Amino acid sequence: MSRPTPLPFSALPAAAFHATQRVRFGDCDPAGIVFFPTWFAMANGAIEDFFESELVIDFHALHATRRIGTGFAHAEADFFAPGLMGDRVTLTPLLARIGGASYSITMHVHRGEEELLRMHLVTATTDLDARRAVPIPGDLRAALAAYQGRCA
Repeated sequence: MSRPTPLPFSALPAAAFHATQRVRFGDCDPAGIVFFPTWFAMANGAIEDFFESELVIDFHALHATRRIGTGFAHAEADFFAPGLMGDRVTLTPLLARIGGASYSITMHVHRGEEELLRMHLVTATTDLDARRAVPIPGDLRAALAAYQGRCA
């Protein structure tokens, strides 16, 4: 397996959505370094913001009202540098693939120009009541595809 090379922030598509978060005291281990599972919680928060601001789909209504889940079916990360307490980081989701009942996001996390980590997240769409995979809803598919096109 080859290790990816970190990308500078300026190498990301100009049309990409960015969510900015501050690393808080509670996000870190005793050494002041971001505890690795915290990155996945931050990524999920960025995805909620991405739905609202970029896709114009109410993330909470999708889950609570429409009963469509968007949980991670697979998550992995390559870490390039530690995130530190007090950092302001930028999370940038890019669509890697849109399938029948899942889609893949590559989440780039930067501190300024420096890429700290890159996450590969596969999200499955599920019927929350039946607890089974369902096709990506048409409005979500169209919004994801449009974003992917803007970032190509």
